[in-house]
Amino acid sequence: MIVPGFTAAGAAAGIKKHGGLDLALIVADTPAAAAGVFTTNRVKAAPVLITRARLRNGQAQAVLINSGNANACTGAEGLGAARHITGELARLLSLRESLVLPASTGVIGQPLPVPKIIQALPGLVGNLRPEGLPEAARAIMTTDTRPKTAYQQGQISGAKVTVAGIAKGAGMIHPDMATLLVFICTDAAVSPDLLKTSLKAGAEQSFNRITIDGDTSTNDMALLLASGKAGNGPWGPGSPASGEFQEMLVAVMQDLARQVVADGEGVTRVFRILVQGAATPKEARQAAATIATSPLVKTAMAGADVNWGRLMAALGRSGARFDPAAVDIAFGGHPVVKSGQGLGEQAEAAARELILAGPFTITIDLHKGRFSDHYDTCDLTEDYIKINASYRS
Repeated sequence: MIVPGFTAAGAAAGIKKHGGLDLALIVADTPAAAAGVFTTNRVKAAPVLITRARLRNGQAQAVLINSGNANACTGAEGLGAARHITGELARLLSLRESLVLPASTGVIGQPLPVPKIIQALPGLVGNLRPEGLPEAARAIMTTDTRPKTAYQQGQISGAKVTVAGIAKGAGMIHPDMATLLVFICTDAAVSPDLLKTSLKAGAEQSFNRITIDGDTSTNDMALLLASGKAGNGPWGPGSPASGEFQEMLVAVMQDLARQVVADGEGVTRVFRILVQGAATPKEARQAAATIATSPLVKTAMAGADVNWGRLMAALGRSGARFDPAAVDIAFGGHPVVKSGQGLGEQAEAAARELILAGPFTITIDLHKGRFSDHYDTCDLTEDYIKINASYRS
């Protein structure tokens, strides 16, 4: 997980109530081209506001992430706290503070423990190393059960290019963005404009096509930094290499997105809702999203219950246009509904075995048009309730 031009590290600053790594740092050797996408929640945490503003110049050199405290709904004091710690980090690294981007995740509404973070910064900086990204991935976890990393390497226009990313997320996961922190590094020389369009397009194909519980957070951000150490001539939008770079980036983002869903709070089953034959792209997405977020659908999957009536009911309130008598539904390669009618117990038994076996796809064909879309989602279990009923205690 080494990306030329970057170092990273993790540290335990005492922010998390149960201890462990809770402070992460990613640093570029020199100012890097940078872009970000952020939560669409009207309530935005202090680090989101600061990072979004600092990214307007398309450059960054360090990202400081804490877990265990969201620094959200903390007012002017929260903004001041984020600026204080990034200012101290900038001093330690001899950087302009405007090149330091803060990110936070954890409990909302509590003051950021600035003294603990300031005290941990020298050790964190001293531990920076090229192979440090996996440690940083562990440091940004909250209710995650495992770190999430992804890596791609290949030749693009004669240059050896690396793209690597880390993410955290297990609850409050839903487009547009989620309780999701994503940090991606590449050694490609890429213009800020291409970075921005590539990241936004990649998010639409990955993080904006997953859902765990239908909630979006106050702290979501995905950042992409490019060091330029691959030695290629800078790529811009429309360049011959831009499409290949986009494919590599999307592969990393989709890998991370799938890991987020698989590690959802209390998750035992992961599945995809694929809607085909919709009248418009918007209706395809609406239908897939409505089914993927339905508590009744998700609890049925927890019990391996092929309750296709719940799929039909969710579909009917999605806003998509269709004739109920034309709908086909299949679990993997096992049809359970044809022309709006169930195919019986034997068909459902085969579908149930598929659910029990592991990741599967539910395909719904509306036979109304030519558009399709999907969401990756998961079941809803009692453990989800237990985790979130005692999240602050």
